[in-house]
Amino acid sequence: MAKQKKTSPNLIALNRKVRHDYELLEFLEAGLSLTGPEVKSLRAGHVSFGDGYVAFSEGQAWLRGVRIAPYENAGYVDQDPDRDRRLLLHAHEIVQLARKVEQKGLTVVPVKLYFSRGKVKLEIAVARGKNVRDMRETLKRRAADRDMAREMAGR
Repeated sequence: MAKQKKTSPNLIALNRKVRHDYELLEFLEAGLSLTGPEVKSLRAGHVSFGDGYVAFSEGQAWLRGVRIAPYENAGYVDQDPDRDRRLLLHAHEIVQLARKVEQKGLTVVPVKLYFSRGKVKLEIAVARGKNVRDMRETLKRRAADRDMAREMAGR
């Protein structure tokens, strides 16, 4: 029996804005239902998270607000870069996430997009929005850490 070669996930895109705007509580990996030209466009790195989020309807999870640019050599088929894309999750995972979003006022946001064993995967996170006070505290903590590192480097 041949061993499978372990490959590190190849990062396509990282949503940096989400760590600034939200407090990330719980992470989960999901597959994406994509067309062929969309995968080619992702390999070229043409994706923008924008204000992407995950919505739940009819027992399914949908990725909304994420733009995958049309692939130039796709041929005659029209591609909608802003279409909703279905997330591939187990039913019990969808139910758990939907309950958290309904009851606790949380949201589910995309964090990063990557290839794992030739498949496109999306890391999503259950998140709570930061208010202005929380953001100020984060900025103060970063400034203090930066000052401390500067002092330590000078010694």
